[in-house]
Amino acid sequence: MTKPTGPLSGIRVIDITTVVLGPFCSQTLGDMGADVIKVETTQGDSTRLIGPSRTPGMGSYFANLNRNKRSLAIDLKQPEAREAILKLVETADVFVHNMRIGAARRLGLDYETLSARNPKLIYACASGFRKGSSMQEFPAYDDLIQGVSGTAALNAGPDGAPRYFPTVMVDKLTGVTLASMIGMALFHRERTGQGQEIHLPMMETILSFMLVEHMWHGTLGEPEKGLGYPRMMTPHRRPYPTKDGFISVIAHSNAQWGKLFEAMGTPELIDDPRFNSVPARSKNIDAVYATLTEGMRHRTTGEWLAELRPADIPCGKANSLDDLFTDPYLSETGYFQAYQHPVEGAVVIPAIPARFSKTPPNVHRPWPTLGQHTREILAEAGCSEAEIEAIIAAP
Repeated sequence: MTKPTGPLSGIRVIDITTVVLGPFCSQTLGDMGADVIKVETTQGDSTRLIGPSRTPGMGSYFANLNRNKRSLAIDLKQPEAREAILKLVETADVFVHNMRIGAARRLGLDYETLSARNPKLIYACASGFRKGSSMQEFPAYDDLIQGVSGTAALNAGPDGAPRYFPTVMVDKLTGVTLASMIGMALFHRERTGQGQEIHLPMMETILSFMLVEHMWHGTLGEPEKGLGYPRMMTPHRRPYPTKDGFISVIAHSNAQWGKLFEAMGTPELIDDPRFNSVPARSKNIDAVYATLTEGMRHRTTGEWLAELRPADIPCGKANSLDDLFTDPYLSETGYFQAYQHPVEGAVVIPAIPARFSKTPPNVHRPWPTLGQHTREILAEAGCSEAEIEAIIAAP
């Protein structure tokens, strides 16, 4: 372990989250320097069992969601274990969970109970649907919310059938948004001394993200006239095939389109009434992208990059997942970092994206083994050695 250096150094987070949404949130806080205490059941977070590992319970899925945390493995249904958590809450700045609201209440881990022990606590939770709504207690996972929010419909296949995006987009978006909201609540507390409760629904979070461009006529209260930004909806919006692969290229201004048409050997197209303005190109987006599909296929990706980059046209090779590990830019920035894990041995950790000039975040702890820090955390909560043994021995 190295010393945390991020802007949240000195902040303690009690993290009762599982799977993706909550752990992505709390890992963000840990990356920023917070002391994140990950409270797990004695069986551990289910993601421990997903993905390759050298040690049972240390799957790659878990690894990429749980660095910079300490693991406390206890049974919260045991009175002694729950009392230990309440003692920890008294020392904490943030309590975060992604249980359903009713489940948290039944465990005695609701905001009213915890804020009574620590009025300055930031209590943050996320669930599928708005607290207080008729769907408050409905179970929710990423796939469900992608479907009911219309997000899967945006990714429809050639047959028109909705398809899930091949990433747990809603979970991760909600997780990083929740981390942001926690930071804002901590700022408010610094000014006023007041703790507060935050609830973030997955449904509204993805809608606020997705509808930025797709509200369209709905913004004017006329959804019957059409929803969805046409440039995003066309099946022609995709990387274009070149002689040896695929390229991602996009132009926006008239000047960029003029340079792009010239590079393709069709400079006259900038004067075509279908292509000579932003509104015209938006209206004829299928035709616009068809010109790129035709134009890009005549050269290699490298040849296009050599011409388009000096012309200040946004472009790049369309990478596969395998390509990322040899991508020149990611190699230059050191995104994939070699790390020696005390249990797993030589591993690779993706870099923390953000940079701070005064309080740089760092990877100060690798992902923990199940219950690795149980004894030390219970001792920090003020539990005696006998109490610790009883909590650990509880069936």
